[in-house]
Amino acid sequence: MSTFGFIGMGNMGYAMLKGLLKTYSPSDIIFSCATDKKRVTVSEETGVAAASGNAECANSAKYIILAVKPQVYDGVIKNLMHVVTQDHVIISLSPSHSIELLREKFDKPVRIVRAMPNTPALIGEAMTGVCYDAMEFSFEEKEVLDGFFNSFGTYRLVDEKLMNTVTCASGSSPAYVYMFIEAMADACVKHGMPRQAAYEFVAQTVVGAGRMVLETKEHPGLLKDKVCSPGGTTIAGVAALEEHGFRNSVIKAVDACFDKCSGIK
Repeated sequence: MSTFGFIGMGNMGYAMLKGLLKTYSPSDIIFSCATDKKRVTVSEETGVAAASGNAECANSAKYIILAVKPQVYDGVIKNLMHVVTQDHVIISLSPSHSIELLREKFDKPVRIVRAMPNTPALIGEAMTGVCYDAMEFSFEEKEVLDGFFNSFGTYRLVDEKLMNTVTCASGSSPAYVYMFIEAMADACVKHGMPRQAAYEFVAQTVVGAGRMVLETKEHPGLLKDKVCSPGGTTIAGVAALEEHGFRNSVIKAVDACFDKCSGIK
């Protein structure tokens, strides 16, 4: 019997699977997915066995990761509800299904962990928000969960009421960062830099700036101020960003993400 069973193998499920393989062996994992082509490809690339269907996957593992789109949760749960028992641990990645709602859909006592990772799990750099009722799990199970989420990055336990905000802060935001990198690189290409060099310079700067925030613990505004010399090049760029609504655009993007999280059924 495997330890982990992935239901679904889209971008997020695949990223988590690849990260998990840095710590666990292929024999510890099983997965199911919608298409034969994906099933064969993932198995060949990773050495992880593919189940013939969702029910078989769930019946072959203790920790079941629901790595499918929220819109298909109802159908997947119907596949699983007669297989899942209280011995299983369900790990939901849905941005919009609360633990209470999932219990209603399973229509039986089930133990659920709600999590929101992001695609940097593929390289072991995920930021994941996790919530669950610790009283429902044994010490050993909590140790496994800790190892699972640490295997593909960093995680923090949060109150469930903050999970939609976690989706905004880390779940969806890599897309915005990639857009920023792309736009910065385009501008550098415009001014003569080769494209691959532009991507490298900008991407490494994003990595370094992020590490500065995490490691110095200084306010991002203060770190920004330290780069802005009076009358210099950086403050000219900052002023242009302010003129064109940079921060307001970011806030509006987070608002739209939050509203979508709240509205998905």
